[in-house]
Amino acid sequence: MSDAPIPARTRVAPSPTGDPHVGTAYMALFDVAWARKTGGQFVLRIEDTDRARLVEGSEQQIFDSLKWLGLAYDEGPDVGGDHGPYRQSERLGTYRPYVDQLIADGHAYYCWCSTERLAELRAQQQASKQSVTGYDRLCVGNTRDERAALPGFTENPVVRMRVPDAIDLTFDDIIRGRVTAPRPDDQVILKADGFPTYHLAVVVDDHLMGITTVVRGEEWISSTPKHVQLYKWLGFAMPQFAHMPLLRNVDKSKISKRKNPAARLMWFREQGYLPEALRNFLQLLAYPPKLEDDGSEREVVAFDEFIADFDWSRINTVGPIFDVKKLDWLNGVYLRNLSVDELTERIIEHELRTGRWTEVDGARRELLRQAVPLVQERMTLLGDAVPALEFLTTPDDELGIEDDALASLKDDAGQVLAAAISALEAVGEWGHETIQATLREALVDGMGLKPKFAFAPVRVAISGKKVSPPLFESMQILGRDSSLARLRRLAVRL
Repeated sequence: MSDAPIPARTRVAPSPTGDPHVGTAYMALFDVAWARKTGGQFVLRIEDTDRARLVEGSEQQIFDSLKWLGLAYDEGPDVGGDHGPYRQSERLGTYRPYVDQLIADGHAYYCWCSTERLAELRAQQQASKQSVTGYDRLCVGNTRDERAALPGFTENPVVRMRVPDAIDLTFDDIIRGRVTAPRPDDQVILKADGFPTYHLAVVVDDHLMGITTVVRGEEWISSTPKHVQLYKWLGFAMPQFAHMPLLRNVDKSKISKRKNPAARLMWFREQGYLPEALRNFLQLLAYPPKLEDDGSEREVVAFDEFIADFDWSRINTVGPIFDVKKLDWLNGVYLRNLSVDELTERIIEHELRTGRWTEVDGARRELLRQAVPLVQERMTLLGDAVPALEFLTTPDDELGIEDDALASLKDDAGQVLAAAISALEAVGEWGHETIQATLREALVDGMGLKPKFAFAPVRVAISGKKVSPPLFESMQILGRDSSLARLRRLAVRL
């Protein structure tokens, strides 16, 4: 008998209400891992029933960011599939029959309470510090006319589910085991505008789309008994539930787009993080490092390797700390592991997308390819490369000398530059090893200077800065004429 798992169907269902939240990618990563591990499918559904909060362009950002991260979905609004449509706003006719069924079976009822009455009810309950809060069921058992005779009536009713007194508050979670949630109140399942609320739509859509594993944040644990009850009432097969730990800021607060720019999924691409590094980082937030045969732990784990080893039982339910410093380290590791050609192309794509470059000709591409090895070991973000190498593409007579670099030079800097110019003018083959040997002989051996004082004026003349990429390799890339022109320019200024 085979022990192979049943192919799973998972989904992520964000709302297009602004820049996609990093939590969307966090959930999608584990959705994808489980679907791929079991040979199943991963679905993207857009939950856009809250029409007042929709933001134009947000849906496209969701598509683009998931694909950028390598979390491609098998079905979705822009790729199609056999279980569409994949936008809830296009499925409105789907939900009403289930609402009518629940009403007919006595599991749901119309509620004509006005928003003012509900607000007053909440205020009273809070003021009296009642242990049981929520809707007081004023509308249960009343016809429209009977309810209209009572205070706080509105012509446009909602539909509420009637939560049983004996509702089961426990359920099985494939991460957490047996879970007990608080008792829910009579949740609205259909709004006055005819749009379903999340609680009804998510159950109906997950069923009709064949979702077998519902992966979502732990904030939905309290809602799960309501969803389980709806599954039972409607006669749907129950999916597995996996409630992931919430992402936390360093101060343990919930990560939000209002307080932390890193909560915006697009922010990572804008800053110059690699998608494979971000994926690895998100893995580590809830999943342990790879355990090697010798007992050591390895944090740099490729996505395919993560999928192959994936097991829900290894999820850490303690709220993970979203420490960008850890991501910076990981991104640096991934940058250093890229080939020079690949890193060059990634840098170019980043510069064009951010608008710092508008075009790239063959000469600029080749110069960048030659210069990338000078900065690759020190890079944290893709955007680090061009500012560090900008002096190589700046015309010699336009190169600025930073004030602190000029101020750092010793009184003999003019003499040092004169000696450097004289020695370099006699160099035949212009290579970094020859340049270094020539300058060391002229300045360190010939003038008796320590290397850091000998090469400082040369570095400032070549780069305009106190600190720069490797000096002699930079001079090789610049070439003889530009290097000597820059040395002479600073010598004259001094």
